[in-house]
Order: sequence, then structure tokens, then C-alpha cells
Amino acid sequence: MGTRMESLYSRSREAAVNPPRNTFWRDFHRAATGIYTDLPDWERFARSMAYAIRQQEIFVWPEDRIIGHVYYTNEVSPETRDPSYDFNTRLRLQAEREDPVYTELVRHQLASWGAPGHIAWDWNLLLREGTEGIRKRCHDGLESHRGDRESEEFFRGVLIVLEGMEDWNDRHIPVLEDMGKTEEARICRKVPRHPAETFREAVQSWFMQHIVIMKENPYGGNSPGRLDYFLWPYLEADLENGRCTLEEAEELIEEVFLRIDERLFHMDGWVESVMVGGCHADGTSAVNPLTEIMIRAYSKYNITHPHLYARLPENPPEEYLRLCAEYVLRGDNRAQLLNDPAVMRALRKNGVAEADAADYFCGGCMEVGIQGKTSDFLFVGFQNLPKLLELCITGGYGLTERRFMEHFRPDGLNKFRDFESFYQAFLEQAKYIIHANLSYQDRLSAYTAKHRPAYLISSMVDDCLAKGRNLHNGGARYHDYGFSMIGIPNTADSLYAIRRAVFEDRICTADELTDALKADFDGYELLRQKLLALPKYGQSHAEADEMAARLTNDLGDICRNWRNRFGGNGKLVILSFVWAPEAGRILGATPDGRHAGVPVAQAVTPQCMAMTEGITSAIRSCTTLPFEQFSGGASTMWDLDPSWASPDVVEALVRAFFAGGGHIFQGNMTDVETLRKAQEHPDEYPNLLVRVGGYSARFNRLNRDLQNDIIERMRHTH
Repeated sequence: MGTRMESLYSRSREAAVNPPRNTFWRDFHRAATGIYTDLPDWERFARSMAYAIRQQEIFVWPEDRIIGHVYYTNEVSPETRDPSYDFNTRLRLQAEREDPVYTELVRHQLASWGAPGHIAWDWNLLLREGTEGIRKRCHDGLESHRGDRESEEFFRGVLIVLEGMEDWNDRHIPVLEDMGKTEEARICRKVPRHPAETFREAVQSWFMQHIVIMKENPYGGNSPGRLDYFLWPYLEADLENGRCTLEEAEELIEEVFLRIDERLFHMDGWVESVMVGGCHADGTSAVNPLTEIMIRAYSKYNITHPHLYARLPENPPEEYLRLCAEYVLRGDNRAQLLNDPAVMRALRKNGVAEADAADYFCGGCMEVGIQGKTSDFLFVGFQNLPKLLELCITGGYGLTERRFMEHFRPDGLNKFRDFESFYQAFLEQAKYIIHANLSYQDRLSAYTAKHRPAYLISSMVDDCLAKGRNLHNGGARYHDYGFSMIGIPNTADSLYAIRRAVFEDRICTADELTDALKADFDGYELLRQKLLALPKYGQSHAEADEMAARLTNDLGDICRNWRNRFGGNGKLVILSFVWAPEAGRILGATPDGRHAGVPVAQAVTPQCMAMTEGITSAIRSCTTLPFEQFSGGASTMWDLDPSWASPDVVEALVRAFFAGGGHIFQGNMTDVETLRKAQEHPDEYPNLLVRVGGYSARFNRLNRDLQNDIIERMRHTH
């Protein structure tokens, strides 16, 4: 690390730990309730947003080459708050008032409330055309959509917020000139107003719009997306013309990575993700020198943002695959690898055009969408699938809370004479809660279109400018709603156990099984041991794996066959985030022999208790799943014992997993003893990073349940 970067890192850590006061939303609400209170709603929103952007404090450090510092935490609360603009509160209150069915699903822990976010926009449009180019598109749109009131309001709203971003950018220029930073001042005069021509101009233009959009749309998972892919042509041209070296480019990348982490230092679970590598639209490798620069620059620092994920094209370059294996093994538990052919296959099955599929990204932890073409309801919460099965077994009573669901009246397991009838009844209930979830999201999306027009981000999402509509008013090309089914492996193992134990092998009756679950197997240990001995997904057992595959296919079909008001459908986005221990805590004992309260499986990774035959068998089982059903991506967690793992081992595992069609590979490489010491003596391990469930965090910031979940996960040794 050079002298400039050492000083920059020191300043960045200081600002991250003790950020300046953030007045953005105070300024927004003051404008909305004062200066612009009498304007129409669309204009009131746009002008209040532009006003708040302009009012942000200007920070420039002597070491800065990339300009722009903003902060999220340490917010000054508005002195007055108009509930019309307290968006998330209004969403929740409206849902509770207008959607009693979904409210009850949440109350019974079958679902969670949704939230906007998890989007990557086409900021490359801004690099190519500048705000002047987007402004021209808006003026052309006003002409071509003359007489369309909604379109006119949309285009005028974009113009107002664009001007706010330009003005805030321009406020830096006299400060830079006073500091003698003439090159930085020159660049800020040029971009983002005009097209970028050099690598440094491109990075500056991208970064300025990113931090402003993250003020307009301050939601987790909003991400840069394919940063190396869109920036590489500028660096390639600079290298050819001698305007920049790889070393200079690496310092700029390090600087923006530190800047993002500075802004999000207290928010590990926020997850702004950068995608590197991957393929072009024709499937050929898009890995370039900037790909390696970004991986190595990120690996230098103990930071959690931006999350950096590597896409692997079909037949990736050998040196790139080796670099990715090294990143998994020695990247402080931050790596996540994605399989381009498998992910793109799932996207195409869900109706994404082949050329668009190549521009997929992870919006947050791993939620797969299309950069610049997807609305920001890509991930709107989770549903607790094993809890649903529990209610189907008991006839509507939860084993932990002992409550009966008013809007949910399934027959109990003892009412069925064969497994197939029970399974179909379970699917009907799954369809009920899935469609209730998706219908709720569609109502929220309609509400969002009116009350959160998101002018700036919509200007960089296809096909908003062409249609004259914001991303929730029919502007986004792909308007699908994604959510996570928590506990698919647990549910599949439990369904298989029910089939074998109750209906085929007659190990027990339905009533005996139900009573054992209610008692958490107290007094039923012999039955529990028999249930544990039944085959499970993760052991390369054909019938158990077939049950998991069948369940996945049925859930995927239920989602895809639902339609929202724009013709979009539901997407399975499979991750566990922080919910594995939470979902397990509210879940009673299950028919696979699991005790009450034990965390559920990580995404589609087999349960720890099922991975008895080693990681090879577990991967073999996992890759029998129909991954094309996971159009929002499917995560897995493979924690490896560091005394066994090596680059060769990791590379072999990744090859096997991807060859079988798996989507996403991640895991922890820290030994259990270190984790236990860090749990007991957190002050001695302030920088220990761990992979939680789609994101990485400092271990000592996690609650005890999450720490225990990570400690107790299977550590593979062969």
C-alpha cells in the first residue's frame, strides 16, 4: 500500500467509525412540507428530492482522486415529518389495513413483509451519453408523448432530479479549485454532465451517480452490478494510448471500494454487490484485466462493501478459475462464485431474452436480476416452508405458538389415507400462501408507482424512457416479484419421512407422528431414531433426492403460473440471509427427526444432519435439483475445514458443483475453534469476517443465534 492509499485508508476508517451527521431526509421532509407543499404530488416529490440532493454537505480530502463523500448512518431526524413521504411506514400501515390475509401469514411466521431494493441500473447509459444525453431523451419523450399526462410528469420529474445531481456535483468544483486540485475540478466539470472518455472520468461519473441514486433510493441490495464489464473499455483505451497504467487503475478501484465501505461500515447486511467476470451476450468469456484488479484490490482490505462476486463463464480461463479458488479460500469468507450457464438457463426459462440474460447481476446477497431492465421488487421477503408443512400436519395449529390460523384451515395428516393426497393438499396450501404473497406485492407495486416515482433510477432502467413510465408503472422490461422459500431441504426430508414412515413402511401412524412432534420427541426417542435413519437429501439417495426435485419443480410452477398486472410472474430467490436460526426457532420438531428450535438448512444446501456421506455426495444430491426453476438464483453454503481445503480442493469442488448445474457457491474457511474464541472474546477478534447467508459480516456484530448457527454448521473435511 503506497503513502497516498495508507493515508486514504486511515481517513476512511475514521469517517466510517464516526460519520458526520446526515441531514438528507430532514432536508427532504422540510422541502416537502414547506417550500413545495402546494405543488402537485409528482412535482413535490421531484423538487424535494432535488433540493435534498443539493443540500448535502461537501467533503473533499487532500488524498481524493475520486470525488464525492456521503453518509447514511448518524441521521438527523426530521423536525417535522409528512407521513405522505415516510414511504416504508406507509407501506406497512396500508398492508395491515387492507390485507388481513397476508397480515395473518406474517403474524404466524409464514411470510415476512417486503421492501423495495435489490436492483442494478444501466449507469453505463450515463457514461456513454452524460446527463445531457438523458436530458435530450426526456425532451424527445415530452414531444413524442404529448398529451399523455403520466408521461409528461415522469419526464419532467427526471429533468428536475437530474438538475439536482448536476448542481451537487458542481458544488465540488470551487472547493477543488481552492485546494489546487485542478485535474479533479476539470473532471467534475465534464462528468457526469457529458460522456466519459477516459477511465478516470468513467469511474468518477459512475461513482457520482451511484451515491446520488443511493440517496434517492436508499434500499439494501441496490448494486453497481457489472462494474469491470462496463468500465473495461475505458481502461483498455487508456492503456493503449498510454494515459493510464494498471497500477494507477488499481488505486482508483481501491479508492472507490474504500469509499463505499466508509458509507456502509455500520451496515454489513446492506450488500451493495459488484459482479466481475462472466460472459458476453454470445457466451464467450468477458473476463479481463480489470476483473483481476478488482478481486485483488478488494482482497487487500478488511472491508465488507462492496460485496464482490465472481461470475464464471462456460470454460473459464484456467488462471481466472484458480484466482477464484484462491479468493474463496483466502478472501476472508467474502467470496461468492456464480455459474453463468446455469443461471442464464434459469433466466431464459423464465422468459428473459438470451441477450439480456448475459447482463445478470446479484441485487444484494445473491438475488439474480437483469442489470438495467428489472424493477426493484426483485426480492420482497421470505416464506417459511417447513412451518407451512407443520400446519398441514397439525390441521392449522403451530407447535410453538399453539395458535390456530383463521384464514388457513387444512385437514391434518391423520385425515389422509395415502401420501399423494396429503402432498397435493400441502401444495394447495403452498399455492395459497405464495399467491397471497405475490398479490400483496402487486398491490404494493401499484402504490409504489404513485408514491415513489424514483425518477433518477428509472431514467436508467429499460424501458422507462421509451414508455414514459417509472419502473413500477410499467417502465421496467422485467417486472417480476422474487421471494425466498426458506427450508426447502427440511421440507423435502420431512415429506419423504412422512411417505415412508406413515404410508409405506408403517413405522408409525399419523397420530403417533403428530403426538411425537408436539412433544418434541420427549418419550418418542425410538421413533426419532427410526426417522433419523431414513434417507435424506444430501446422501446421494435417489428417492430422497427425487422428493427434493419434485418439490422444487412444483413450487417453481406455482410461482411462474401466477401473473401480476404487467404480465410478470413470481420468482424463487433461494437464500437464507439471517433467517435460518429465526425460521428454526419458531418451528417445532419435524418428521425427519429434527428437534424443535434447530436452525433450518442454508438455502438449498442439504441439512447438516443429512450430509453424512461427505461433501461429494452432498454436492451430487444438490445438483439433482432442477436449478432452472430458481429464476432468481439459488444459493448454497459449503463450509470447509481449512486444514483440509486447498486451492486444488476448492477448484475441484467448484468444477463439480458447476458441472452439475449448481448456481452459487460460497462458504466459510475459518476453523471452528477460532470462531468459538471470537465468540467468547469478541474484542480480540474485531476484524474476523464470516459468511452468514448470502452476505459477509464482522462476526462480533452478529447476534448469538447467528454466531451459533455458523459455528455449528457442517465443516467438510472430505
